[in-house]
Amino acid sequence: MTDTSRPPEHLPEHRTEHPIARLIKLVLGNFDAPAGAGRIAFALVYGLVCHLIFAVAVIWMFWTLYNGMTTGLGTLPWPWAGLANLLLLAQFPVLHSLLLNGPGAKLPARLFPEPYGSVLASTSYTIFASLQLLALFALWTPSGIVWWQAEGWALWAMTALNLAAWGFLMKSNLDAGAELQSGALGWMSLLQKIRPRYPDMPTHGIFRHIRQPIYLGFALTLWTVPTWTPDQLALALGLTAYCVLAPRKLKEKRYAKRHGARFTEWRDRTGYMFPKRGDDG
Repeated sequence: MTDTSRPPEHLPEHRTEHPIARLIKLVLGNFDAPAGAGRIAFALVYGLVCHLIFAVAVIWMFWTLYNGMTTGLGTLPWPWAGLANLLLLAQFPVLHSLLLNGPGAKLPARLFPEPYGSVLASTSYTIFASLQLLALFALWTPSGIVWWQAEGWALWAMTALNLAAWGFLMKSNLDAGAELQSGALGWMSLLQKIRPRYPDMPTHGIFRHIRQPIYLGFALTLWTVPTWTPDQLALALGLTAYCVLAPRKLKEKRYAKRHGARFTEWRDRTGYMFPKRGDDG
């Protein structure tokens, strides 16, 4: 759902392997893992924790957005609720960016002592990002004001648009490397006792046409909901601003540093969030 690009210290080898083939190979490797009961048990438990938190966060996010942020569990009185909601909204882009850039990018690898820490870095990051999303959508205090709620054919139309936005977001994550985006890369690498093989700069699928489909898909899920409230508008404006500005200011600078001329060539032939004119695929 979110940008879970690897920390700067994990530099990939240049690989052109298709993301689905790479994912299948990683999953199949679990069935031929070397012996080590303690390592295997730890990897499986940590993977289960990661995917459970990830699933709960995504489902909660989907349902809360679909209902226009009216289902949050926060109960603070106003105006303190407004301040708490603002902090919840700010913590996601701020901490998300800090853990991907500069010294903060090393923190997920330090959660456990070596040799586990660096191997599990992507899984640890996914857990933290999922907890951020869960906090944002579960702890939000609703305003109780509903401006518009789709009914009849409008409800069906908005639901279809919202599901299409989620489908686009999921396809973007798959093209970027589902094993990295879901947190599976870390714990599966530990299980197999191998060095994590981080995906190369994504150029398959949707990334052939635009550079930031994950951020575009995330933004689309914010604007295609069938219920509109002041809460939903505040969230959509804040997170859309992050989706538009952060990749250019932060993520693409990381890519330029890591991939040099390869990134420059890719940037010149693809659009940022929309295909360049004349792009025929």
